[in-house]
Amino acid sequence: MDAEQAVQDCYLRALRQFDGVRGPAVRPWLLAILKTVCQEKLGDMLGRRGPPTDEAGTKEKSGRRALPTIRQLVDDLPAPLGEVIALREMIDLSYKEIAEVTGVPVTTVMSRIAEARGLLLAARRTTQASAEPAAARPAGGPSELTV
Repeated sequence: MDAEQAVQDCYLRALRQFDGVRGPAVRPWLLAILKTVCQEKLGDMLGRRGPPTDEAGTKEKSGRRALPTIRQLVDDLPAPLGEVIALREMIDLSYKEIAEVTGVPVTTVMSRIAEARGLLLAARRTTQASAEPAAARPAGGPSELTV
């Protein structure tokens, strides 16, 4: 779906519902509408064409597997975790605002963010370790260390 079209649809819906808005936090309200628009459009697209597939999984450069970007790592997270971490770290919403956008309690937002951060850290460590040349790795494991 085209991002500009999604934003346009979001603002059209927001204008129709504006009389019912209460409170100072318009940003989470708009993001919740945008989320709904995108979910509806994605559902329509998947129903027509089936899920998108990527044969290679990741792009490769010169025979070597490219390291994933943070955005790619976030995209690889389960949807509920990727959603909350993107809203927190990329859009800079508060936990309360994220709860409003996602429709889950603040405690759920907090646990999802913690889980997402843990998974991102583990993925980062894994990709760094696999990208590190064999010569740069220490020979042997902890059992070979002497004190």
